Amino acid sequence: MSSARLALLPVPTRHLYDLSDPVALGPLDGRYRSVARPLVDFLSEPALNRARVHVEVEWLIFLLEAAVIPGGALSGDDVAYLRRIVTDFDGEDIAELARTEAVTKHDVKAVEYLVRQRMEDAPAVLGSQTRLPEFVQGVHIFCTSEDINNLAYALTVRQAVEECWLPAARAVVDRIDQMACDNADAAMLAHTHGQPATPVTMGKELAVVAHRLSRQLRRIEATEYLGKINGATGTWAAHVVSCPDVDWPGLTRRFVESLGLTWNPLTTQIESHDWQAELYADMARFNRIAHNFATDAWTYISLGYFHQNLAAQGSTGSSTMPHKVNPIRFENAEANFEVSCALLDSLAATLVTSRMQRDLTDSTTQRNIGVALGHSLLALTNLARGIDGIDVDREVLLRDLDANWEVLGEAIQQAMRVAALSGVEGMDNPYERLKELTRGHRIDAAQLRQFVSSLGLPSEVEERLVALSPADYIGYAREQASWHSTPPTA
Repeated sequence: MSSARLALLPVPTRHLYDLSDPVALGPLDGRYRSVARPLVDFLSEPALNRARVHVEVEWLIFLLEAAVIPGGALSGDDVAYLRRIVTDFDGEDIAELARTEAVTKHDVKAVEYLVRQRMEDAPAVLGSQTRLPEFVQGVHIFCTSEDINNLAYALTVRQAVEECWLPAARAVVDRIDQMACDNADAAMLAHTHGQPATPVTMGKELAVVAHRLSRQLRRIEATEYLGKINGATGTWAAHVVSCPDVDWPGLTRRFVESLGLTWNPLTTQIESHDWQAELYADMARFNRIAHNFATDAWTYISLGYFHQNLAAQGSTGSSTMPHKVNPIRFENAEANFEVSCALLDSLAATLVTSRMQRDLTDSTTQRNIGVALGHSLLALTNLARGIDGIDVDREVLLRDLDANWEVLGEAIQQAMRVAALSGVEGMDNPYERLKELTRGHRIDAAQLRQFVSSLGLPSEVEERLVALSPADYIGYAREQASWHSTPPTA
């Protein structure tokens, strides 16, 4: 008898990595490219290099205008030409940087050489009146590579967060908040520990989610994006030796702030990345709250509390069970939030440490910022689509409430306690008496009302309890549904 063999993939005649149209290894650049695409403008390698060019150009212009570099300020045409190196940055520049880095083995040095080359080429564009070739030696002057890197990362991360991630996050919160307002009075059986519990409204529960997410958004919106430009070990040592009459701390602070960043006065060779760790921790916390909502929404769908709008979902369920419509948007959101959080946690943990004055662990780590935000953006997109595809089924909510009259035991117990404290006789052991009535078996409206009538409560209390139903037992839940948008006043 021949031995069993593993069914291996056949040997390919062509390797997929050799195809002229590159095949993406990761899903963000493949299957989900259309969703993650906006982040390419900020958190891709070319976007980082474009931001590095921007910092190099602005630093040179700044030093010339401040007369730190002798020779006078540049003409308007020269300044515009330098800034067009950034705004016109394209595929040819990307290819040139790749060729240069293959020689230099240093990405920032390649950026420096590109700017220098463009300045040397300026006469062919601007004519002989341009002075840019005179200032080639000013490119990257008084800089270590991390002076350029930290500022470039701060600028690109800020733009990615503010222009891509925050709008998507706010859109999700707005949807949840609107759904909360629309269902403020939709009474619902709560489930604590998975068991029937004191009713709420669907609107109030959604408002809790919107409130939690909004708090995290405010933290993220208030992020300080720090930057520094202070030399090889953060002391401006070469600066002081070369130009001792310049107030280097004050000058570099003005430059950092001119980029819209917060100046960090005390660093090693690197800006310490603490602001990044803080931001990624806040984003991960937002992710986890949104993840919690995704799993709850999935559960509400399974209970029938949420009805899936088939036209909005626009998807096939099981490949073999045609009756199914799977809650795939919430499942996809859940999975991508988890991947994003894993990366954000790793970034936050890694970036706050650096051996003595500098090591390069942050270099490769920061190249994954786009991946972390990309999976979060993908999750938010799916979550928004999931919310758009569900409606609250109030009939199911009411049917579930009507099947669980025992949840009114809490109200009856508390009314008995108040009556006892007011001197009413026969109110002993309310918890135990309600436990005997309700624990382990269902009771209906008639049984509960008969029990209330047998207690000897004051007539107005008895009438209030007899008139109570699970659907009415919601406290301030109806009002709370709008508290996220309109908080209560004292």
